[in-house]
Amino acid sequence: MDVKISGLPVHVVEHGGGIPVLALHGAGVDHREMAGALEPVFRDRPGYRRIYPDLPGMGHTPLPDWFRGSDDTLDVVLGLVDALVGDEPFAVVGHSFGAYLARAVADRRPERVAGLALICPIGEEAGDVPAHAVLHGSADAADALSPDERAQFRDYFVVQTPAMVERFREHVAPALPLVDGAGLERISGQWRLSEAPAETPPYTGPALILAGRQDGTVGYAGPWELVERYPRATFAVLDRAGHALPHEQLGLFTALVAEWLDRVHEHRTT
Repeated sequence: MDVKISGLPVHVVEHGGGIPVLALHGAGVDHREMAGALEPVFRDRPGYRRIYPDLPGMGHTPLPDWFRGSDDTLDVVLGLVDALVGDEPFAVVGHSFGAYLARAVADRRPERVAGLALICPIGEEAGDVPAHAVLHGSADAADALSPDERAQFRDYFVVQTPAMVERFREHVAPALPLVDGAGLERISGQWRLSEAPAETPPYTGPALILAGRQDGTVGYAGPWELVERYPRATFAVLDRAGHALPHEQLGLFTALVAEWLDRVHEHRTT
């Protein structure tokens, strides 16, 4: 479905009913990556309304000419929360740039955000990150992909096995031709929010921060620096995982997100 926010048709996919969980994907993909990571968590866990939007310039949500940067994207996300969730408490999960936005949502709506999960979150400043390198895989695993897809896959995954190729083909590759590359490039110079998450009071609800030990995009040291802002955060660095951590460590990801949801439920009912 499309939801009009400030005149912008935001494409949203929903599953289930119950406690709202807003899931924000990273740059260069669309809602399918977050759905592919999170739906296994909810397979045997009813009572959650999962909300998966396509962020502007990705998937089926256009990037209007009046967009200037991440402040506009955040305004759209907050408008979406108000339109779809209202005053009801909700949880928010974000991956990469989506985690940056998720932090800002918790900062702007602290009394309504019942839980916050950050997966491979980007920070305000780029810190030291490991060089991208294949940790495990076979040389011919990506041969079934197109040349463009193959390049994207090899730059994203540090575990390059046939199973990871299939996850890439199902949850990442379909979004690639839908990205408004020129539009995102136009606003990339203002990707930092004018009111940075670090400038607001700490978020005190149940939180989860996951980092990939081999993440060549944001690293793991930068995410660790967020811990002091989240006094109820579980922090985990997962080996055999890069920036594609939700795919490469799906079992641990599922278990840790499920435990976070248990804490969110406990927090809401006490």
